[in-house]
Amino acid sequence: MIDYIIVGLGLAGISFCEILEKNNKSYVVFDDDSQQSSRVAGGLYNPVILKRYTKAWKAGEQLEMALPFYRQLEAKFNKQFDHQLPVYRRFASIEEQNRWYEVCDKPEMASFLSTQLIKDYNSCIDAPFGYGEVLGTGRIAIKALQKAYKEYLSDNKKYVSEPFEYERLEIDGNKLSYKDIAPKKIVFCEGFGMIKNPFFNYLPLNGTKGELITIKAPKLILSEVVKSAVFIIPLGDDLYKIGATYKWKDKTNKPTKEARKELLEKLATFLKCDFEVINQEAGIRPTVADRRPLIGQHPKHKNIYLLNGLGTRGVMVAPYVSKQLYNHIEYREEIDKEITIERYESKYVNTTS
Repeated sequence: MIDYIIVGLGLAGISFCEILEKNNKSYVVFDDDSQQSSRVAGGLYNPVILKRYTKAWKAGEQLEMALPFYRQLEAKFNKQFDHQLPVYRRFASIEEQNRWYEVCDKPEMASFLSTQLIKDYNSCIDAPFGYGEVLGTGRIAIKALQKAYKEYLSDNKKYVSEPFEYERLEIDGNKLSYKDIAPKKIVFCEGFGMIKNPFFNYLPLNGTKGELITIKAPKLILSEVVKSAVFIIPLGDDLYKIGATYKWKDKTNKPTKEARKELLEKLATFLKCDFEVINQEAGIRPTVADRRPLIGQHPKHKNIYLLNGLGTRGVMVAPYVSKQLYNHIEYREEIDKEITIERYESKYVNTTS
């Protein structure tokens, strides 16, 4: 018997595993590497929605928890995952400049936005109206983190590289058994793979396809993230990640020519130096219509749980919601009403009636 089975090792799965480790819980992770949203994400933590100049949901609380979380992982693996770097919002007009300064005056935004206008600092970017700087931002090297965590789990015999077979999960009242394992609880952290999960596929997980390209641009010499029509995210060694697209109909992880064309056309509106495209990636973000995660206990099976729907800000959200779920499971603390799956309980009733 073990305490937990975790299904999925994206940011949600890693965050929940870390809580289990700190609380001396036994667990094993099943993961078939089929979900790529974490791996292809830009990895940014940014408290501001730059399209609307508004604070992201629970941004302050999430950053307060996320930054120490990634520092602890760096210490655990003796590797750097957190690359702190500013985000510059490129202004396309005087009106955008003025809007920025209006938002800066709002008390809830003062700690996130700089009032200092940045101008003409990089000749490779056309920015006649300058930039505004977002404070407290950076990039998590998600691929490197996932690789390190998978190796750690494998070395400790806590990782099973295979799909979870739902039909082989036996439920007898409050007892669970899966193959030769008797877990006390199961937490599904499958990302968009949840749509195939018979326990939670009643939930409205939309899934939004995102594609990014990586370019090599030796003349750009950029150490900040620039947000304009697309993000430019510096990776080091003259490499930059450009993204991202948002598509709602295509649910495959296959890169497309259309997305590549869209990204290059948007990049051409403000980038003025030569570059070479060296890679393209795609993945399905686990997004929900109301833009809130899906966290909680199955309506019928009380020892089966969900940790999903982290969306585009998983780097910030994952540690925050993982703690909420763990405290709910172990201490019966209530989950925030905005993110509990109880808000969709009527959909479960409808599918079972």
